[in-house]
Parts: sequence; structure tokens; C-alpha cells
Amino acid sequence: MDATLNPSAQSGASSTGTSSAVSSNGSISNMFTTLLVAQIKNQNPLEPTDPSQFVNQLTQLSQMEALQKLSDQGSSNAAALGSLQALALGGQVGSQVTVKSDSVSLATEPVRIGFTLGSNSTRTTLLLTGSDGRQKSVELGSHNAGDVAYSIDPAALGLPPGRYTLAVQTSSQESPSLEVTGTLSSVQLSSAGGALLNVTGVGQLGSAALTRFNGKPNTTTTASATH
Repeated sequence: MDATLNPSAQSGASSTGTSSAVSSNGSISNMFTTLLVAQIKNQNPLEPTDPSQFVNQLTQLSQMEALQKLSDQGSSNAAALGSLQALALGGQVGSQVTVKSDSVSLATEPVRIGFTLGSNSTRTTLLLTGSDGRQKSVELGSHNAGDVAYSIDPAALGLPPGRYTLAVQTSSQESPSLEVTGTLSSVQLSSAGGALLNVTGVGQLGSAALTRFNGKPNTTTTASATH
């Protein structure tokens, strides 16, 4: 009697085992064990599988489970760090912060911006483009390489309230990234677990845009000066 199993029967047995394993328990361990048992049962008795192959498969299972645990732990740690970050940033509400942003929201108060030049510029121009497409050019003059600060005064520039994109043109043809300084008005958690900052003059943006804490205004000094 030929003891070799029909390949189609082997395939059917494996498929049945896989299906029942996935439906009854979705864990990698149970599914792998079910497949391994089916493989042992359905092996050809005349040409048995090398036991070392089963050992290798069990080793692979252990590695897969370890990686899955690391992945789950990483997700949990990321969520915890996001919460801790939001709590830490929450303690800075009311502070002056500087964030990376290529746009500002203008109302009536001046908004401070800054950028860094990599080389000297004999002519430096700030371009503000409103949501209606209208552009306002502000000549900033000549600047040496290094940090440049400027305060956008909507009233002095005749700019109506609204959202404006920012860009800087230089004689050296570089395009420096811009930063905006404003008050951190609130912090909230995003659906992804990160922290979202609300900064006056900018709006809402991710915590990765934060570049500098500038401290809270000295209310004691301000109060003393009024008396």
C-alpha cells in the first residue's frame, strides 16, 4: 500500500487548519502551532521532514512574537510620551515661543518674525501674500550673514486682517526658512497622540515646529511699572 498522501489532500488539510486557526484565535502563536501540527501529521512517512526544520520554524515563531511585543510596547510608549509631552507643554501656556512657519495670521497687533541668512545680502525683501492673492513687498535693506529679526505691523503696512504666506528674497538667491514668535495660548492632544500647539499670530501646528521657549512675561515688573 502506498503510504504517500495525496498532495491535494495535504493542501486541503493545511487550508482547513489555517482557516480554523485564524477564525478561532487570531494570535500568531496559535496559527503557527496549528500549521506546524498539520505539517507534522501530513508529512510523507517514507520521507519524513528533517527535525531541524521544525526547530528552525519554532525559532522563527519566537522571533516573530518578540518583534510583535516590541511593536506593541513601542506603540504604548509613543502614546505615553505624547501624553507626557502635552502635559509638559501645558505648563508653558502663556509663554512666548518661537515656531517654524511660512505663514502668519494678522489682526491688529504686530507679529515678530525672524530668519537666518547663510551669506550677506545687499537687498533683502519680505513678501507677504494674502488669501486673495495680493502681495505686499517690504524692503528690509542690506544684512550680513546671521540672524535677522523683523516685526510685521499690520497698521503701518496697511494690511487687512487675514492669513498671509511669507517668503524672503535675497540678493544671494537663498530662500531662508522663517520663524514666528507668539504666545502659546493652548495645547491639546491630537488623534495620533501628539501635541498640537495654538500660537498667537500663527494658529495651530504640531509640536515639531517648536524651536524655542522665550519665557513668560514678567507680570511683576509690568504691575510695578503701572504704579
